[in-house]
Amino acid sequence: MMNQELTYWVALVHTPKIWTSRKNEMIAHCFRQEKTIAEFFESNSFLGFDLKPQEFDLLQQTRLELPNYAFMVEELLNQGYDIVPVTSKEYSPTLKANLKYNSPIVLYTKGNKQILQEKSIAIVGSRNANVTSLLFADNVAKKATSEYKVVVSGFAKGIDKQALDSALKYKGQSIIVLPQGITTFASGIKKYYKQIIEGNVLVLSTFHPKSPWSVELAMARNSIIYGLASEIYVAQSDDKGGTWSGVCDGLKKGRIVYVRKTDVNDNCANLILINMGAEAVDMNGNTINNVKEYKKIEDTPLIVAEPTTKYNSTDDKLIELLNKGEYTTKQIIELLHLSGISSQKLSQKLKKIKDVQVNSNGKTNKYTLLKQKQQSEQLSLSL
Repeated sequence: MMNQELTYWVALVHTPKIWTSRKNEMIAHCFRQEKTIAEFFESNSFLGFDLKPQEFDLLQQTRLELPNYAFMVEELLNQGYDIVPVTSKEYSPTLKANLKYNSPIVLYTKGNKQILQEKSIAIVGSRNANVTSLLFADNVAKKATSEYKVVVSGFAKGIDKQALDSALKYKGQSIIVLPQGITTFASGIKKYYKQIIEGNVLVLSTFHPKSPWSVELAMARNSIIYGLASEIYVAQSDDKGGTWSGVCDGLKKGRIVYVRKTDVNDNCANLILINMGAEAVDMNGNTINNVKEYKKIEDTPLIVAEPTTKYNSTDDKLIELLNKGEYTTKQIIELLHLSGISSQKLSQKLKKIKDVQVNSNGKTNKYTLLKQKQQSEQLSLSL
């Protein structure tokens, strides 16, 4: 698409105080008349579209700012960014199908746009996720990449970041959906430059290219994450916040949402979401067929209990992880995001923690809790 035409698209996107759904009605009007967005703006009557007086005035003001938008478009394209209008064949069909008239007018992108055409999943959850939830995100991302599905990430701390890191670790592809303008993500683009060049990461924003990060944009970004995904997996949700509201909205719209089944004592709202109609899944993201006891809670309200133990220190997080299985130091560093410690130092630290057991196959050392190894041996003897 020529720069001039893109200028009109960007101008329409950033015309203030007009709902996205209303702008999409204008686009549909142009399509029916076989006219372009440029012709829409150049027409004195805006192609006869039934505008409210305030809308007419706002679009007139936008006309005056077209030179500024033309400069912005040229600058973006020269810097290697792409602008994908909602009518483009490169636009995500999944996003359009899920959001319909609320679909973003344009997508600002950096990277392999073909990723937008692939099957995709979103793995979402709390920023302060526990180790089990992070393991779930890792498992689901691994499964997704093996099925050639793109992992959609909001690039937030916790589950979002784990989903992205795991997708790339398993040689998959990912979309990073930004809560800010795409030109303000320079450090992130630099960090993932290799993956972007190789075609495995697409950075995407729907906001003004120069918008800084904000809470409002982070909340608005969530609908794009859910919209870009063919499947939604929830690792851990609170009973409020972005994950909760996103899942509730998805369920209201009839979307299937997969939620990790937790114990009743877990300090999260996963079971509540399952009770509301979400599909329960196990630690690998596989649907659990017999979940009536979780989805039908008659007469008694569901109470989410406080956890018996809170894990704040690194040692406690290590114990929580090792209580679930055997891991190499490299796996532990990745799962707990211990980027500031080497494998050698972590190994030394683990040997000082009570009940930590080292299992070696001659080449690789794996660490677990001694009590877990004893339980496994007892189970083997009983079978």
